[in-house]
Amino acid sequence: MDHLLTITWDFPRALDLGIFPLRYYSLLFALGFILGYFIMKRIYKEEGIPQDKLDTLLTYVVIATIVGARLGHVFFYQWDEYKQDPISILKVWEGGLASHGAAIAIIIAVILYAKRVVQKSPLWVLDRVVITVALAGCFIRLGNFANSEIYGDVSNSAWEMVFTDPVRQTILRTHAGYVNEVDFIEKEEYDIDADFTYPLYDLQLSFGTKVQSREHAQRIVLESIAPLLERSKKEDINMLITGKEIVWDESKTMQGTIQAKGYPRSPTQLYEALAYLAIFFILARLYLVMDVRQRQGMIFGLFLILVFGFRFVIEFIKENQVSAEEGRSFNIGQTLSIPLVIAGLYFSFFAKKVKGE
Repeated sequence: MDHLLTITWDFPRALDLGIFPLRYYSLLFALGFILGYFIMKRIYKEEGIPQDKLDTLLTYVVIATIVGARLGHVFFYQWDEYKQDPISILKVWEGGLASHGAAIAIIIAVILYAKRVVQKSPLWVLDRVVITVALAGCFIRLGNFANSEIYGDVSNSAWEMVFTDPVRQTILRTHAGYVNEVDFIEKEEYDIDADFTYPLYDLQLSFGTKVQSREHAQRIVLESIAPLLERSKKEDINMLITGKEIVWDESKTMQGTIQAKGYPRSPTQLYEALAYLAIFFILARLYLVMDVRQRQGMIFGLFLILVFGFRFVIEFIKENQVSAEEGRSFNIGQTLSIPLVIAGLYFSFFAKKVKGE
């Protein structure tokens, strides 16, 4: 095993602008749509479609993406939880978006747009929109990577990452006021068992004013922080405390370290981002082939096959998103991908050549 390829990913989720934090996920999400807008602008210009119709399309697609992705997550993944508190469905900022829901909503929005605004076949619009949607998917997955979320299962492959920020957020959220800062100092050592190799860390904790003494801090580690990580499901563990005795930094009153090992995972967000970028280039190149462009539904069908076919495959090495997926042969993402791939095969196979549109 080449340990040099095990990377610690401890990236901040937001850029502090002083007035407000700018989340990298939001920035990348918006960037995907902005670049898509300029690509569609060029397409519309070359095909003689008025600019104002493109602005309307952007509105339709952005709203459909956000609403569809949110409702997709609510109904496909966690309806049992959200039906107990329907108001929480509106709290998009807390996370929870599903690409399958976004795809369905975009298709519906494009059908409405095609009939009401541009007076063209919905397949004509979809063949062009999906080019930019593939690019947006790339940036959204990069946003997931920045957020240290939607990662792969514990892995011992040639290239893996330890996502440490979820550990920080878990400790800070659960021990607000008791722990002020959490940092990770990677040691050039490894814990090797029969199946996996784990990087070792000094987990540095800075305790807050609610902690009355070093003895109190030690009890928090033994009775709360260590069990908190140990109680996590195997699929959720990113770090596990191995040495529970705090080694105090004598230069700082309430700061010390405990030993921990990190769980390396496949960076599936990057795999998906690269795949969607490649799909974008494939679809854009096919659009330039006049014979393909005139076969309405072909590019749209290929989009469904490539994106959701890849999604079906990558799910085998991704962590399950919700507990309802445990023990299933195919998780929810894979189950939802199957009909979309079948639909893609249908549209690609039966795409008819239409001229003059």
